[in-house]
Amino acid sequence: MDDRRKRKLTFCTIGLIFLLSGVEYAVILPTIWRYLQTLDAAPYFLGLALSAFSLSGLLSGPLFGHWSDRTQATKKIILFANIFEIVGNFMYFMGYSKWLLLSSRLVAGIGTGAGASIFGLLTRSTAPEDRATVFAAAMACRQAGLLIGPAFNIFLRLCDFRLGPFVVNKYTAPGLFMCSMWILLQLVVVFMYWDLPPLERRKPQHGSTANSVGEENEKEDEHGLTEDGEEGNDEGKPLMGSQELVGSYGSVVTPNAQRRNNVSSASNATLNHISPPQSPPPSETLESSTTVKNFSKSREFLREEVVVLLAAQFIVFFNQTALETMVTPLTQKYFGYKEVENSVMYCLCGVEVIAGFFFVRWLSQRVAERVVLVTGLAILNISGVWCLIFLAKPLGAFPWQLTEFVIGVFLQVLGLPFVAVAQVSLFSKVTSERTQGFSQGVRRSVGGLATILGPLWAGGLTENIYIMMGVICALLVLLTIMLAFSYDRLVEPTAEERADSPDTCA
Repeated sequence: MDDRRKRKLTFCTIGLIFLLSGVEYAVILPTIWRYLQTLDAAPYFLGLALSAFSLSGLLSGPLFGHWSDRTQATKKIILFANIFEIVGNFMYFMGYSKWLLLSSRLVAGIGTGAGASIFGLLTRSTAPEDRATVFAAAMACRQAGLLIGPAFNIFLRLCDFRLGPFVVNKYTAPGLFMCSMWILLQLVVVFMYWDLPPLERRKPQHGSTANSVGEENEKEDEHGLTEDGEEGNDEGKPLMGSQELVGSYGSVVTPNAQRRNNVSSASNATLNHISPPQSPPPSETLESSTTVKNFSKSREFLREEVVVLLAAQFIVFFNQTALETMVTPLTQKYFGYKEVENSVMYCLCGVEVIAGFFFVRWLSQRVAERVVLVTGLAILNISGVWCLIFLAKPLGAFPWQLTEFVIGVFLQVLGLPFVAVAQVSLFSKVTSERTQGFSQGVRRSVGGLATILGPLWAGGLTENIYIMMGVICALLVLLTIMLAFSYDRLVEPTAEERADSPDTCA
């Protein structure tokens, strides 16, 4: 099978993974509260069950991401993570007690950590100019799952039979259904997913010695023996781990010194063909290099542009989940909406979000990501002010109140794809590609923390909308100020900047 076909099948499989993650959320959420009631669970168990899923994903994301950075392989990570999804959903199906149900969401949430490895793969295997397009498509797949998920409940609610010792009804059927879906996905990953090689970003090499060394390095790359994703030096790359000692993450090397080291390393590599290799450097040197390297990695997330993008991740998801929590009580209070009306509303919002992601996918090919980010943030600010004025205390008769509500929700949903896609794409560019899996895991963990705190904040203030919406607006204003001061830094660093910076890994 040719590489182009492998790449296409791999991307289709990734889309299917995100689709199922959205379906799982949409299938389980409508019935989990009634399910808990049948198990004599207290009301606070609903919050625990929903937060447990996000909490385990928050913790597992960086671990799976670091694993993919070390191995440069994601297929086995996805297969391993899906086991947690299978086991967790089967535990949900068993449903003997409220504690087993809570544990099931905790176990299933671990499987979501594989998303960090997937985003790392997409970053390494796509060109920077195409990254926003690819990320938008992946996010649209999850939103499609959220949209079609409720449709499965139409036939799942009709289930009423026994499967051995287990009862299959409208509460347990979603767990059995998702367990079957994740098992089928395992087979799809086995036969239709490949670990795509990172894009080559080498410059042409010159000189006979450099060419011979470069050819050997290329052979090593083809067999996965090197982890170096940098551009090749003109004099060729050393064969004996100079990446750890020269120009490594956090090291400070002058251009002249680096050039001399590269020439020396190339010469040593040539001599190694006729003489034994030199003895490894003292352990103290390696430990010192590793210490500096790890210290600089921790500093990477404290850089200005990284902090701004992580803040955007947290604030946007905090606001989104808070507003989602607030919407249902508001529609019941002012419009008398029940399950059917709310389902239709969520369906329409899902259509708008998907259309928004595809529009951002088109727009990102024509303007810079930071422009897309500013556009989305402006829409969210307008939405926040509108909701603060009109949703806290709707004005006018029923038609006017409904119009005010629709406009507020429309603006909030409209701004989400702009900010979500732009900040993910920019984050992948301002952080190191060699540690992209771990970086994406940190980013997703920040979002997971927001999805835990958002509902908790809104759930306790459903009767104090002014306070709740005031904090949301204040967070958006804070993010706008941060973005204004850091706007010039929200660009992909050049190769020279990556090489010179002690805080990034080239």
